[in-house]
Amino acid sequence: MKKSRHSIHFILLVSFFIPFLHVNAVFAQETVSEVIPGGQSIGVKLHTSGVVVVGFSPVNTDDGKVSSAEKAGVEIGDIILQVNGEKIKDMETFIDKIKGIEQENDPVQLLIKRQEHIFPLSFQPVYDSKDEAYRLGLFIRDASAGIGTLTFYDPESKSYGALGHIIMDHQTKKPIDIYNGKIVSSDITSINKGQNGAPGEKKARFSMDDKSLGTIQKNSEYGIFGKLKNPSYFNDLRDPIPVAKANEVKEGKAKILTVVKDDKIEEYDVEIINSAPSKNPETKGMVIKITDKELLDETGGIVQGMSGSPIIQDGKLVGAVTHVFLNDPTSGYGVHVEWMLNEAGLEIETDQETEKEAS
Repeated sequence: MKKSRHSIHFILLVSFFIPFLHVNAVFAQETVSEVIPGGQSIGVKLHTSGVVVVGFSPVNTDDGKVSSAEKAGVEIGDIILQVNGEKIKDMETFIDKIKGIEQENDPVQLLIKRQEHIFPLSFQPVYDSKDEAYRLGLFIRDASAGIGTLTFYDPESKSYGALGHIIMDHQTKKPIDIYNGKIVSSDITSINKGQNGAPGEKKARFSMDDKSLGTIQKNSEYGIFGKLKNPSYFNDLRDPIPVAKANEVKEGKAKILTVVKDDKIEEYDVEIINSAPSKNPETKGMVIKITDKELLDETGGIVQGMSGSPIIQDGKLVGAVTHVFLNDPTSGYGVHVEWMLNEAGLEIETDQETEKEAS
């Protein structure tokens, strides 16, 4: 089997790696008949709106260990949007605001976002005699990072799609409500092979201080989406290829594009075991199986960090790898590219539209 090789410099996120929450960015709808397939690995960093509660830090008091925030009803996964009426943009502004609270015995009012609900919570901080300060009893953070794979790029709109699934917080196990984010270059350092009951993963190196290659404007069930700032950096971008609607995908042989070693995109053989010809968006519309011996030897099958790897059948981009089966790492789910394109504000051009333009 002949492999096509192209040098790359990035790392992409895996479906079962870290899911994120839906951001209601609205993209103008455009029609496309072809896009450039990805396969590059990318580093991904998301910033939340406010700060996220990831745990509790009980304070030692005369009555035992107490977290006043937890006692008041704050839950892991909550997003703190305001403290005493002041907007919290990030960790730095939260810490600055809390410094004043630590010196006073006044009630604290938080504005909390929990899923789709926003509401206030007021409670009294607890005095920590050891630190001689008032504490809320919270562990918080404001960003998440991981790796994945670029699925497609549209040179006309500069829109891209990656991952093929939503990014979840690995600590809270909930979708991440993002404020903004960016993708950067990344280098794969090693592979942990997948085994039954234990999914493998790509190990990668990247710095979030690196120059942004693109924005992350949307995190949905179908992946992350935004605009590439410097497409020329991806010096391995291929020529555009046609895209297929969900009902055009059939069972049978196909290929995926992904990076396993040497920062090179390669083609690997897979088989589409099942494809649901749904007219409605479906996050797990395909079942795929890795059949390529070279890829199986390197990874054991589908591994974390492979999410977003483009699936190509009969010269058309048909979908992206998303999830692995825990009891069979050689197989997993894929999402149809039609639904990813829709999330990016791109609609597959119909034959009627093509004929109209030609005339």
